[in-house]
Amino acid sequence: MAAPTISEESVHEELAAPEPEIVDDEPRKRELHSRTLDDVLAAVGSVLGALGLVWVLYENVLPTSGPLGFFVSWFAVFVMMYAGVTAMRHPRVVMADRVVSAVVHAFAGLVGLCVLLVIGYTAVRGAEALIHVNFFTTDLSSAGPLDPLTVGGVLHALVGTLVEILIAVVITLPLGIGTAVYLNEVGGRAARLVRTVVEAMTALPSIVAGLFILTTVVLMAGFQRSGLAAALAISVMMLPIIARSAEVVLRVVPGGLREASLALGASQWQTVWRVVLPTARPALATALILGIARGIGETSPVLLTAGYTTYLSFDPTSGPMVSLPLMTYQLSRSPELVDQARAFGAATVLLLVVLLLFVVARVVAQRSKTGR
Repeated sequence: MAAPTISEESVHEELAAPEPEIVDDEPRKRELHSRTLDDVLAAVGSVLGALGLVWVLYENVLPTSGPLGFFVSWFAVFVMMYAGVTAMRHPRVVMADRVVSAVVHAFAGLVGLCVLLVIGYTAVRGAEALIHVNFFTTDLSSAGPLDPLTVGGVLHALVGTLVEILIAVVITLPLGIGTAVYLNEVGGRAARLVRTVVEAMTALPSIVAGLFILTTVVLMAGFQRSGLAAALAISVMMLPIIARSAEVVLRVVPGGLREASLALGASQWQTVWRVVLPTARPALATALILGIARGIGETSPVLLTAGYTTYLSFDPTSGPMVSLPLMTYQLSRSPELVDQARAFGAATVLLLVVLLLFVVARVVAQRSKTGR
């Protein structure tokens, strides 16, 4: 039997045939966030170009002036120039991503700058008082508005703030977490009403809370203005914050943990106490921080309920008890520069106390999370 022969024409046809195309059906990811040197120069050039253009037009050509309008115009021109420059080198999707990213970063930087300015201004104005040791170890019982900063301090206000916040935490922490457990774990016909009341209390003006405690506790019940009355007013402000934050935290706990606990024969109370709350403990500490941050800086409630004094007092049930916000408010109204320096010093101490409480709570929550 003869073997098949391969002609030269068929060989040439096979060699000349085009190679089959490889079709890549896998979608390619668009590179939106990569930055090259040209992209950085485009952003910097847009900032400088917008600055020069706005300075020429806003300050020299147009009949306008003022720093606020200048910065707003500068930002608007920068966005337009940056969009145009980016559109010349990239697709529309990349251009939109770059412009939106620039706007978001600018607004975030503006918020951070405002916070830094407030903290920096307060610290600089209060530094004159903070450099004296007596400012932290004495009260104002022996200091007058004409006495130098070497006399008197904020010890009474610091103690009053800590005592009032401690009482408020003792009141609001079980009530807030209990409300969150009821809304998220128990429910019922009254859950919607309770949730509505808690949400309404979140937007309650602080002056209303102070008037409520002043009317019901001080005037009707016959209690005197004291640290306890101020703590009750602060509790009214802290309770909805802790309750709402704790409810959101409990919703995040996986439902499988509850089902496993119930399947092993645990009751609903045991499931909540031994499974749900320990799992959410670190986040519940954050909810407590939010409540303390709301209550520790309140001035209106303590202004109506605590009374003002320059003496150190550890008893929250008898006599006025001043706090750092109230001391700041009272001394800032004085025309004397010494009292104003003490007011800014008290405000700086309040910021440091809030920062310290935040750090301690985060450390405790982290240790609880890791089980150490």
